[in-house]
Amino acid sequence: MNLIAAVDSNWGIGKNNQLLVKIPADMKFFRETTTGKVVVMGRKTLESFPNGQPLKNRVNIVLTHDKTYQVKDAVLVYSLEELWKELEKYESENIYVIGGESIYDQLVDACDVAHITKIDYAYNADAHFPNLDERPGWQITQDSEEQTYFDLIYHFYKYEKQQG
Repeated sequence: MNLIAAVDSNWGIGKNNQLLVKIPADMKFFRETTTGKVVVMGRKTLESFPNGQPLKNRVNIVLTHDKTYQVKDAVLVYSLEELWKELEKYESENIYVIGGESIYDQLVDACDVAHITKIDYAYNADAHFPNLDERPGWQITQDSEEQTYFDLIYHFYKYEKQQG
């Protein structure tokens, strides 16, 4: 399974249920990487999308404890057990965990690849991604040239969990 996120220099991912910054090249990378795949998210992440609608051309799986929650064109699961059962239908390499904080925290140990856009700036975030630089077993296996968007500097990193 994969994780995908854009993080700031403190591994922040959001504030007030919104992304910290929208970088067009990062949004394009996310779109190209996850289109045709399975995306796993929490309810608040889904609600942060335009009109609170699932992402097009993907299987959207939403983990929520709210059994009354309804959304068209998404698969709703209400526990990690239900999520694992649903995910058995798909190839692991086609599954992308896309947030938010509690979903990343619950699923990071089950993943073996993370696509991280790391922004060289510290925002005032209220949601964070697990710090893979401090997590045993995770290692950067690919990184991009330095990228810029106006005055922001960022890199695309691929982290992989090392076996054994």
